[in-house]
Amino acid sequence: MSDTNRTEAFSDGVLAIAITLLVLDLSVPARNDHGSLARALAHEWPAYGSYVTSFLVIGIIWVNHHAIFELIGRVDRIAMFLNLLLLMTVVTIPYTTHLLAT
Repeated sequence: MSDTNRTEAFSDGVLAIAITLLVLDLSVPARNDHGSLARALAHEWPAYGSYVTSFLVIGIIWVNHHAIFELIGRVDRIAMFLNLLLLMTVVTIPYTTHLLAT
C-alpha cells in the first residue's frame, strides 16, 4: 500500500491530456466569399457543442476523482488497477466527442 499522491498526480496528468485533446477537433471554418465569419462559425456548432459537453464531463470526473481521493488515505494494487480502468474509459471521450461532432 502507498499514499495516494502518485496515483492522483498520474490521474491528473491523464485527465489533463484527455481534456486538452478535445480542442484538437475544433478548427477554423473555411470562409467563402458569400458568407460571413459568424455564419461559418455557426455552421460548426456541433463541434463546439460536443467540445463543451465533453469538457464538462471530464471536468466533473476530475472533481469527483479528487473528492474520492480526499477520503482515501492509501491505495493498494487493486485500487490502482481500478483507477487505470477509469482513466482508460476517460481517454476515449475525445474520440467519442469527434464521432458525435461529425
